[in-house]
Parts: sequence; structure tokens; C-alpha cells
Amino acid sequence: MTKDETRNLGAGEEPAPADTTGAQDAPPADSADQAQREIEEARSSAQASRDQFLRKAAEFENYKRRTEAEFANIVRNANEGLIQALLPIVEDLTRSLKGGNGKTDAAAFYRGVELIFQKLMKVLEAQGVKAFESTGKPFDVDYHDALLQVARDDVPPGTVVEEIAPGYMLNDRVLRHARVIVSAAADTEPSPGGRVPPETPPEGKESTRH
Repeated sequence: MTKDETRNLGAGEEPAPADTTGAQDAPPADSADQAQREIEEARSSAQASRDQFLRKAAEFENYKRRTEAEFANIVRNANEGLIQALLPIVEDLTRSLKGGNGKTDAAAFYRGVELIFQKLMKVLEAQGVKAFESTGKPFDVDYHDALLQVARDDVPPGTVVEEIAPGYMLNDRVLRHARVIVSAAADTEPSPGGRVPPETPPEGKESTRH
């Protein structure tokens, strides 16, 4: 403080405050560098995350294509085991037909074909395929297809009296419905051929087939 300032201060005047505004507003150089480094690190992290995402997306797409190809191959060859089991039966039939050609021993030929048939049915049963009985049972639209109705007085109406083609189950579901002839009441008017055309399912039962 100069002598003049001291004299003025002694006269009751206060000294003017020093101007420090410029020094407070200017940020330190190291703070700016730190902020720049953080921005660069954030950019680098974002780029690394993007590259990782693109790699994962490409890996997933390759995995998807590979699994789709494997599934298509499985579906295409799903019956390979069944076909392999049927080939010996085809060979047995071929030998039987060749051996029976021109021979008069019908009984031996029939026995040979019967054995082949039994072998075939065992193969089908191993795959879950099995025929079910229909004759003498009540008509059921879930298991039977009625081709005709015939007037009968010896069985209740709606009874399967003849099986034209057997029905088959595959495990616990109907693979093919049996084609059958169903009884009608004895006083039902027959058709010109002596048979009654099938009407609605007996006893008003509705089919649950889809």
C-alpha cells in the first residue's frame, strides 16, 4: 500500500478490492485435458461395444442357419429307421413271389406270406401303429367312418356290423378311421340295393375330428 493510499485510508476511505474475476473464470488447463480424455474413452468404449454386438449378431445368424439346416436334415431323414426295418420285409416278399411263381403248393405259399405279414405287423407295432377292432362295437365317429347302414334286428341300432377296412392307432391317437357298415332299426326303409344310406351318426353323436 502506497503512502497516498495510507493517507486516504486514514481519512476514512476504504481501499478498493483487487480484481480477481479473470483468474476465477478461466478453468485450469489440466481440467480441460481430463474432460477430453474422458470423451475419448467413452467413444472408444462405445466403439468396442458396437463391435462386440456385431460379432454376436453374426455368430447368432450363423448358429441359426446351422440349426435350421440340421433340423431340415432331421425331418428329411426322419423315416430312415422305419424304412430300414421295412427293407427286409420287401426282400422276403420278393423271394416269396419268385419262389411261388409257377408252383402249385398254395398252402406253403400262403404260409410264407402269412409269416411275412406277421413280421410286417411287428415292425409297425414297434413304431406305435396298431389296428383296433370295430365289428360288434357301437359306432363312434371318433373311430369310424360309416359307409352304409343296413336294417338289422339282431343287434341294436348304431352297431358296427361289418368292417370294410380296419382302423389304426398311432400311439394314443387315431391314425386312420375304420370304414364300416352300421346297423339301423329293422323297420328302416331300405334302399333299392337293400341297404340304408348312412345318415347322421347314430344316437346323435357329433364328430370331434378336426
